[in-house]
Amino acid sequence: MQTWIQIVFSSVSLFFALLLLIRLLGKRNIARMTPFRFVSYIVAAVIAALLSLNLIANPAFGFIALGVWVLFPVALDYLSLKSKWVHDIVNGKETVLIKHGKIMEENLLQTRLTGEELLRELRFKNAFTLADVEFAVMEDTGDINVFLKSDKTPVSAHDLGIKVAPLAEPQTVILDGNIISEPLASLGFNTEWLGIQLETSGVSLDNVFIGQVDSSGDLYLDLFDDSVQLPQPKVKEMLYANFEKVQADLTTFALETKNEAAKQMYSTHAAALQQLLEKLRPYLLR
Repeated sequence: MQTWIQIVFSSVSLFFALLLLIRLLGKRNIARMTPFRFVSYIVAAVIAALLSLNLIANPAFGFIALGVWVLFPVALDYLSLKSKWVHDIVNGKETVLIKHGKIMEENLLQTRLTGEELLRELRFKNAFTLADVEFAVMEDTGDINVFLKSDKTPVSAHDLGIKVAPLAEPQTVILDGNIISEPLASLGFNTEWLGIQLETSGVSLDNVFIGQVDSSGDLYLDLFDDSVQLPQPKVKEMLYANFEKVQADLTTFALETKNEAAKQMYSTHAAALQQLLEKLRPYLLR
């Protein structure tokens, strides 16, 4: 057998073998990979490349080495799940860099991080002023996470005591001009409803690149033709506005009528509707 045929055959075989082995190692984000995990991937790739080029005299030895560098990390991952001691040895421990607003110089030296590098990492986290940082820690992946002081953190709806509607994952119902039925059905809608929404927006299905429906039933469309301006969905806002109009009408009727019984009835229903509006505000207004 010619050499180039052997290389093609071995390369194709090792491609699929390495694909399975990498899947066995598990899903990992390269940007957040521990140094040990990164070295394991690199060594496995190098061994596979040497095997595919027939640069290892005895292929059996190469496969043994490849198996060791794949199976051992899997075994250590399993042991790390069972033992924190093993986890700390394999992956290392997090290191506190800033505590109570004070830089821990000893820990900074331990991580071999200079002051300029620390400030740069803080800027990556939108902490441009050191005085705003309460706590910062370097994870075992090398990432630095920052916790701002309480008076520097962004104000949330919880801090203001405002109730907001819970958000659910939006579902993609149109992709590249094709309707995806499963997520559409999971929201309780059908293709007829989708067709009505598209007709109301004045667009055709083949012009839609991506269509998403959020938990409130609003449909967002991104078109192939970017020159077309689409109206933004205002379903919840319109519903709230209609409730407000009814409440205002009831209040007006109560002021204009001279019948005391009718005035009492209008006032009672207006007050009840006002209470309902207060409850619906967090869910209908963003």
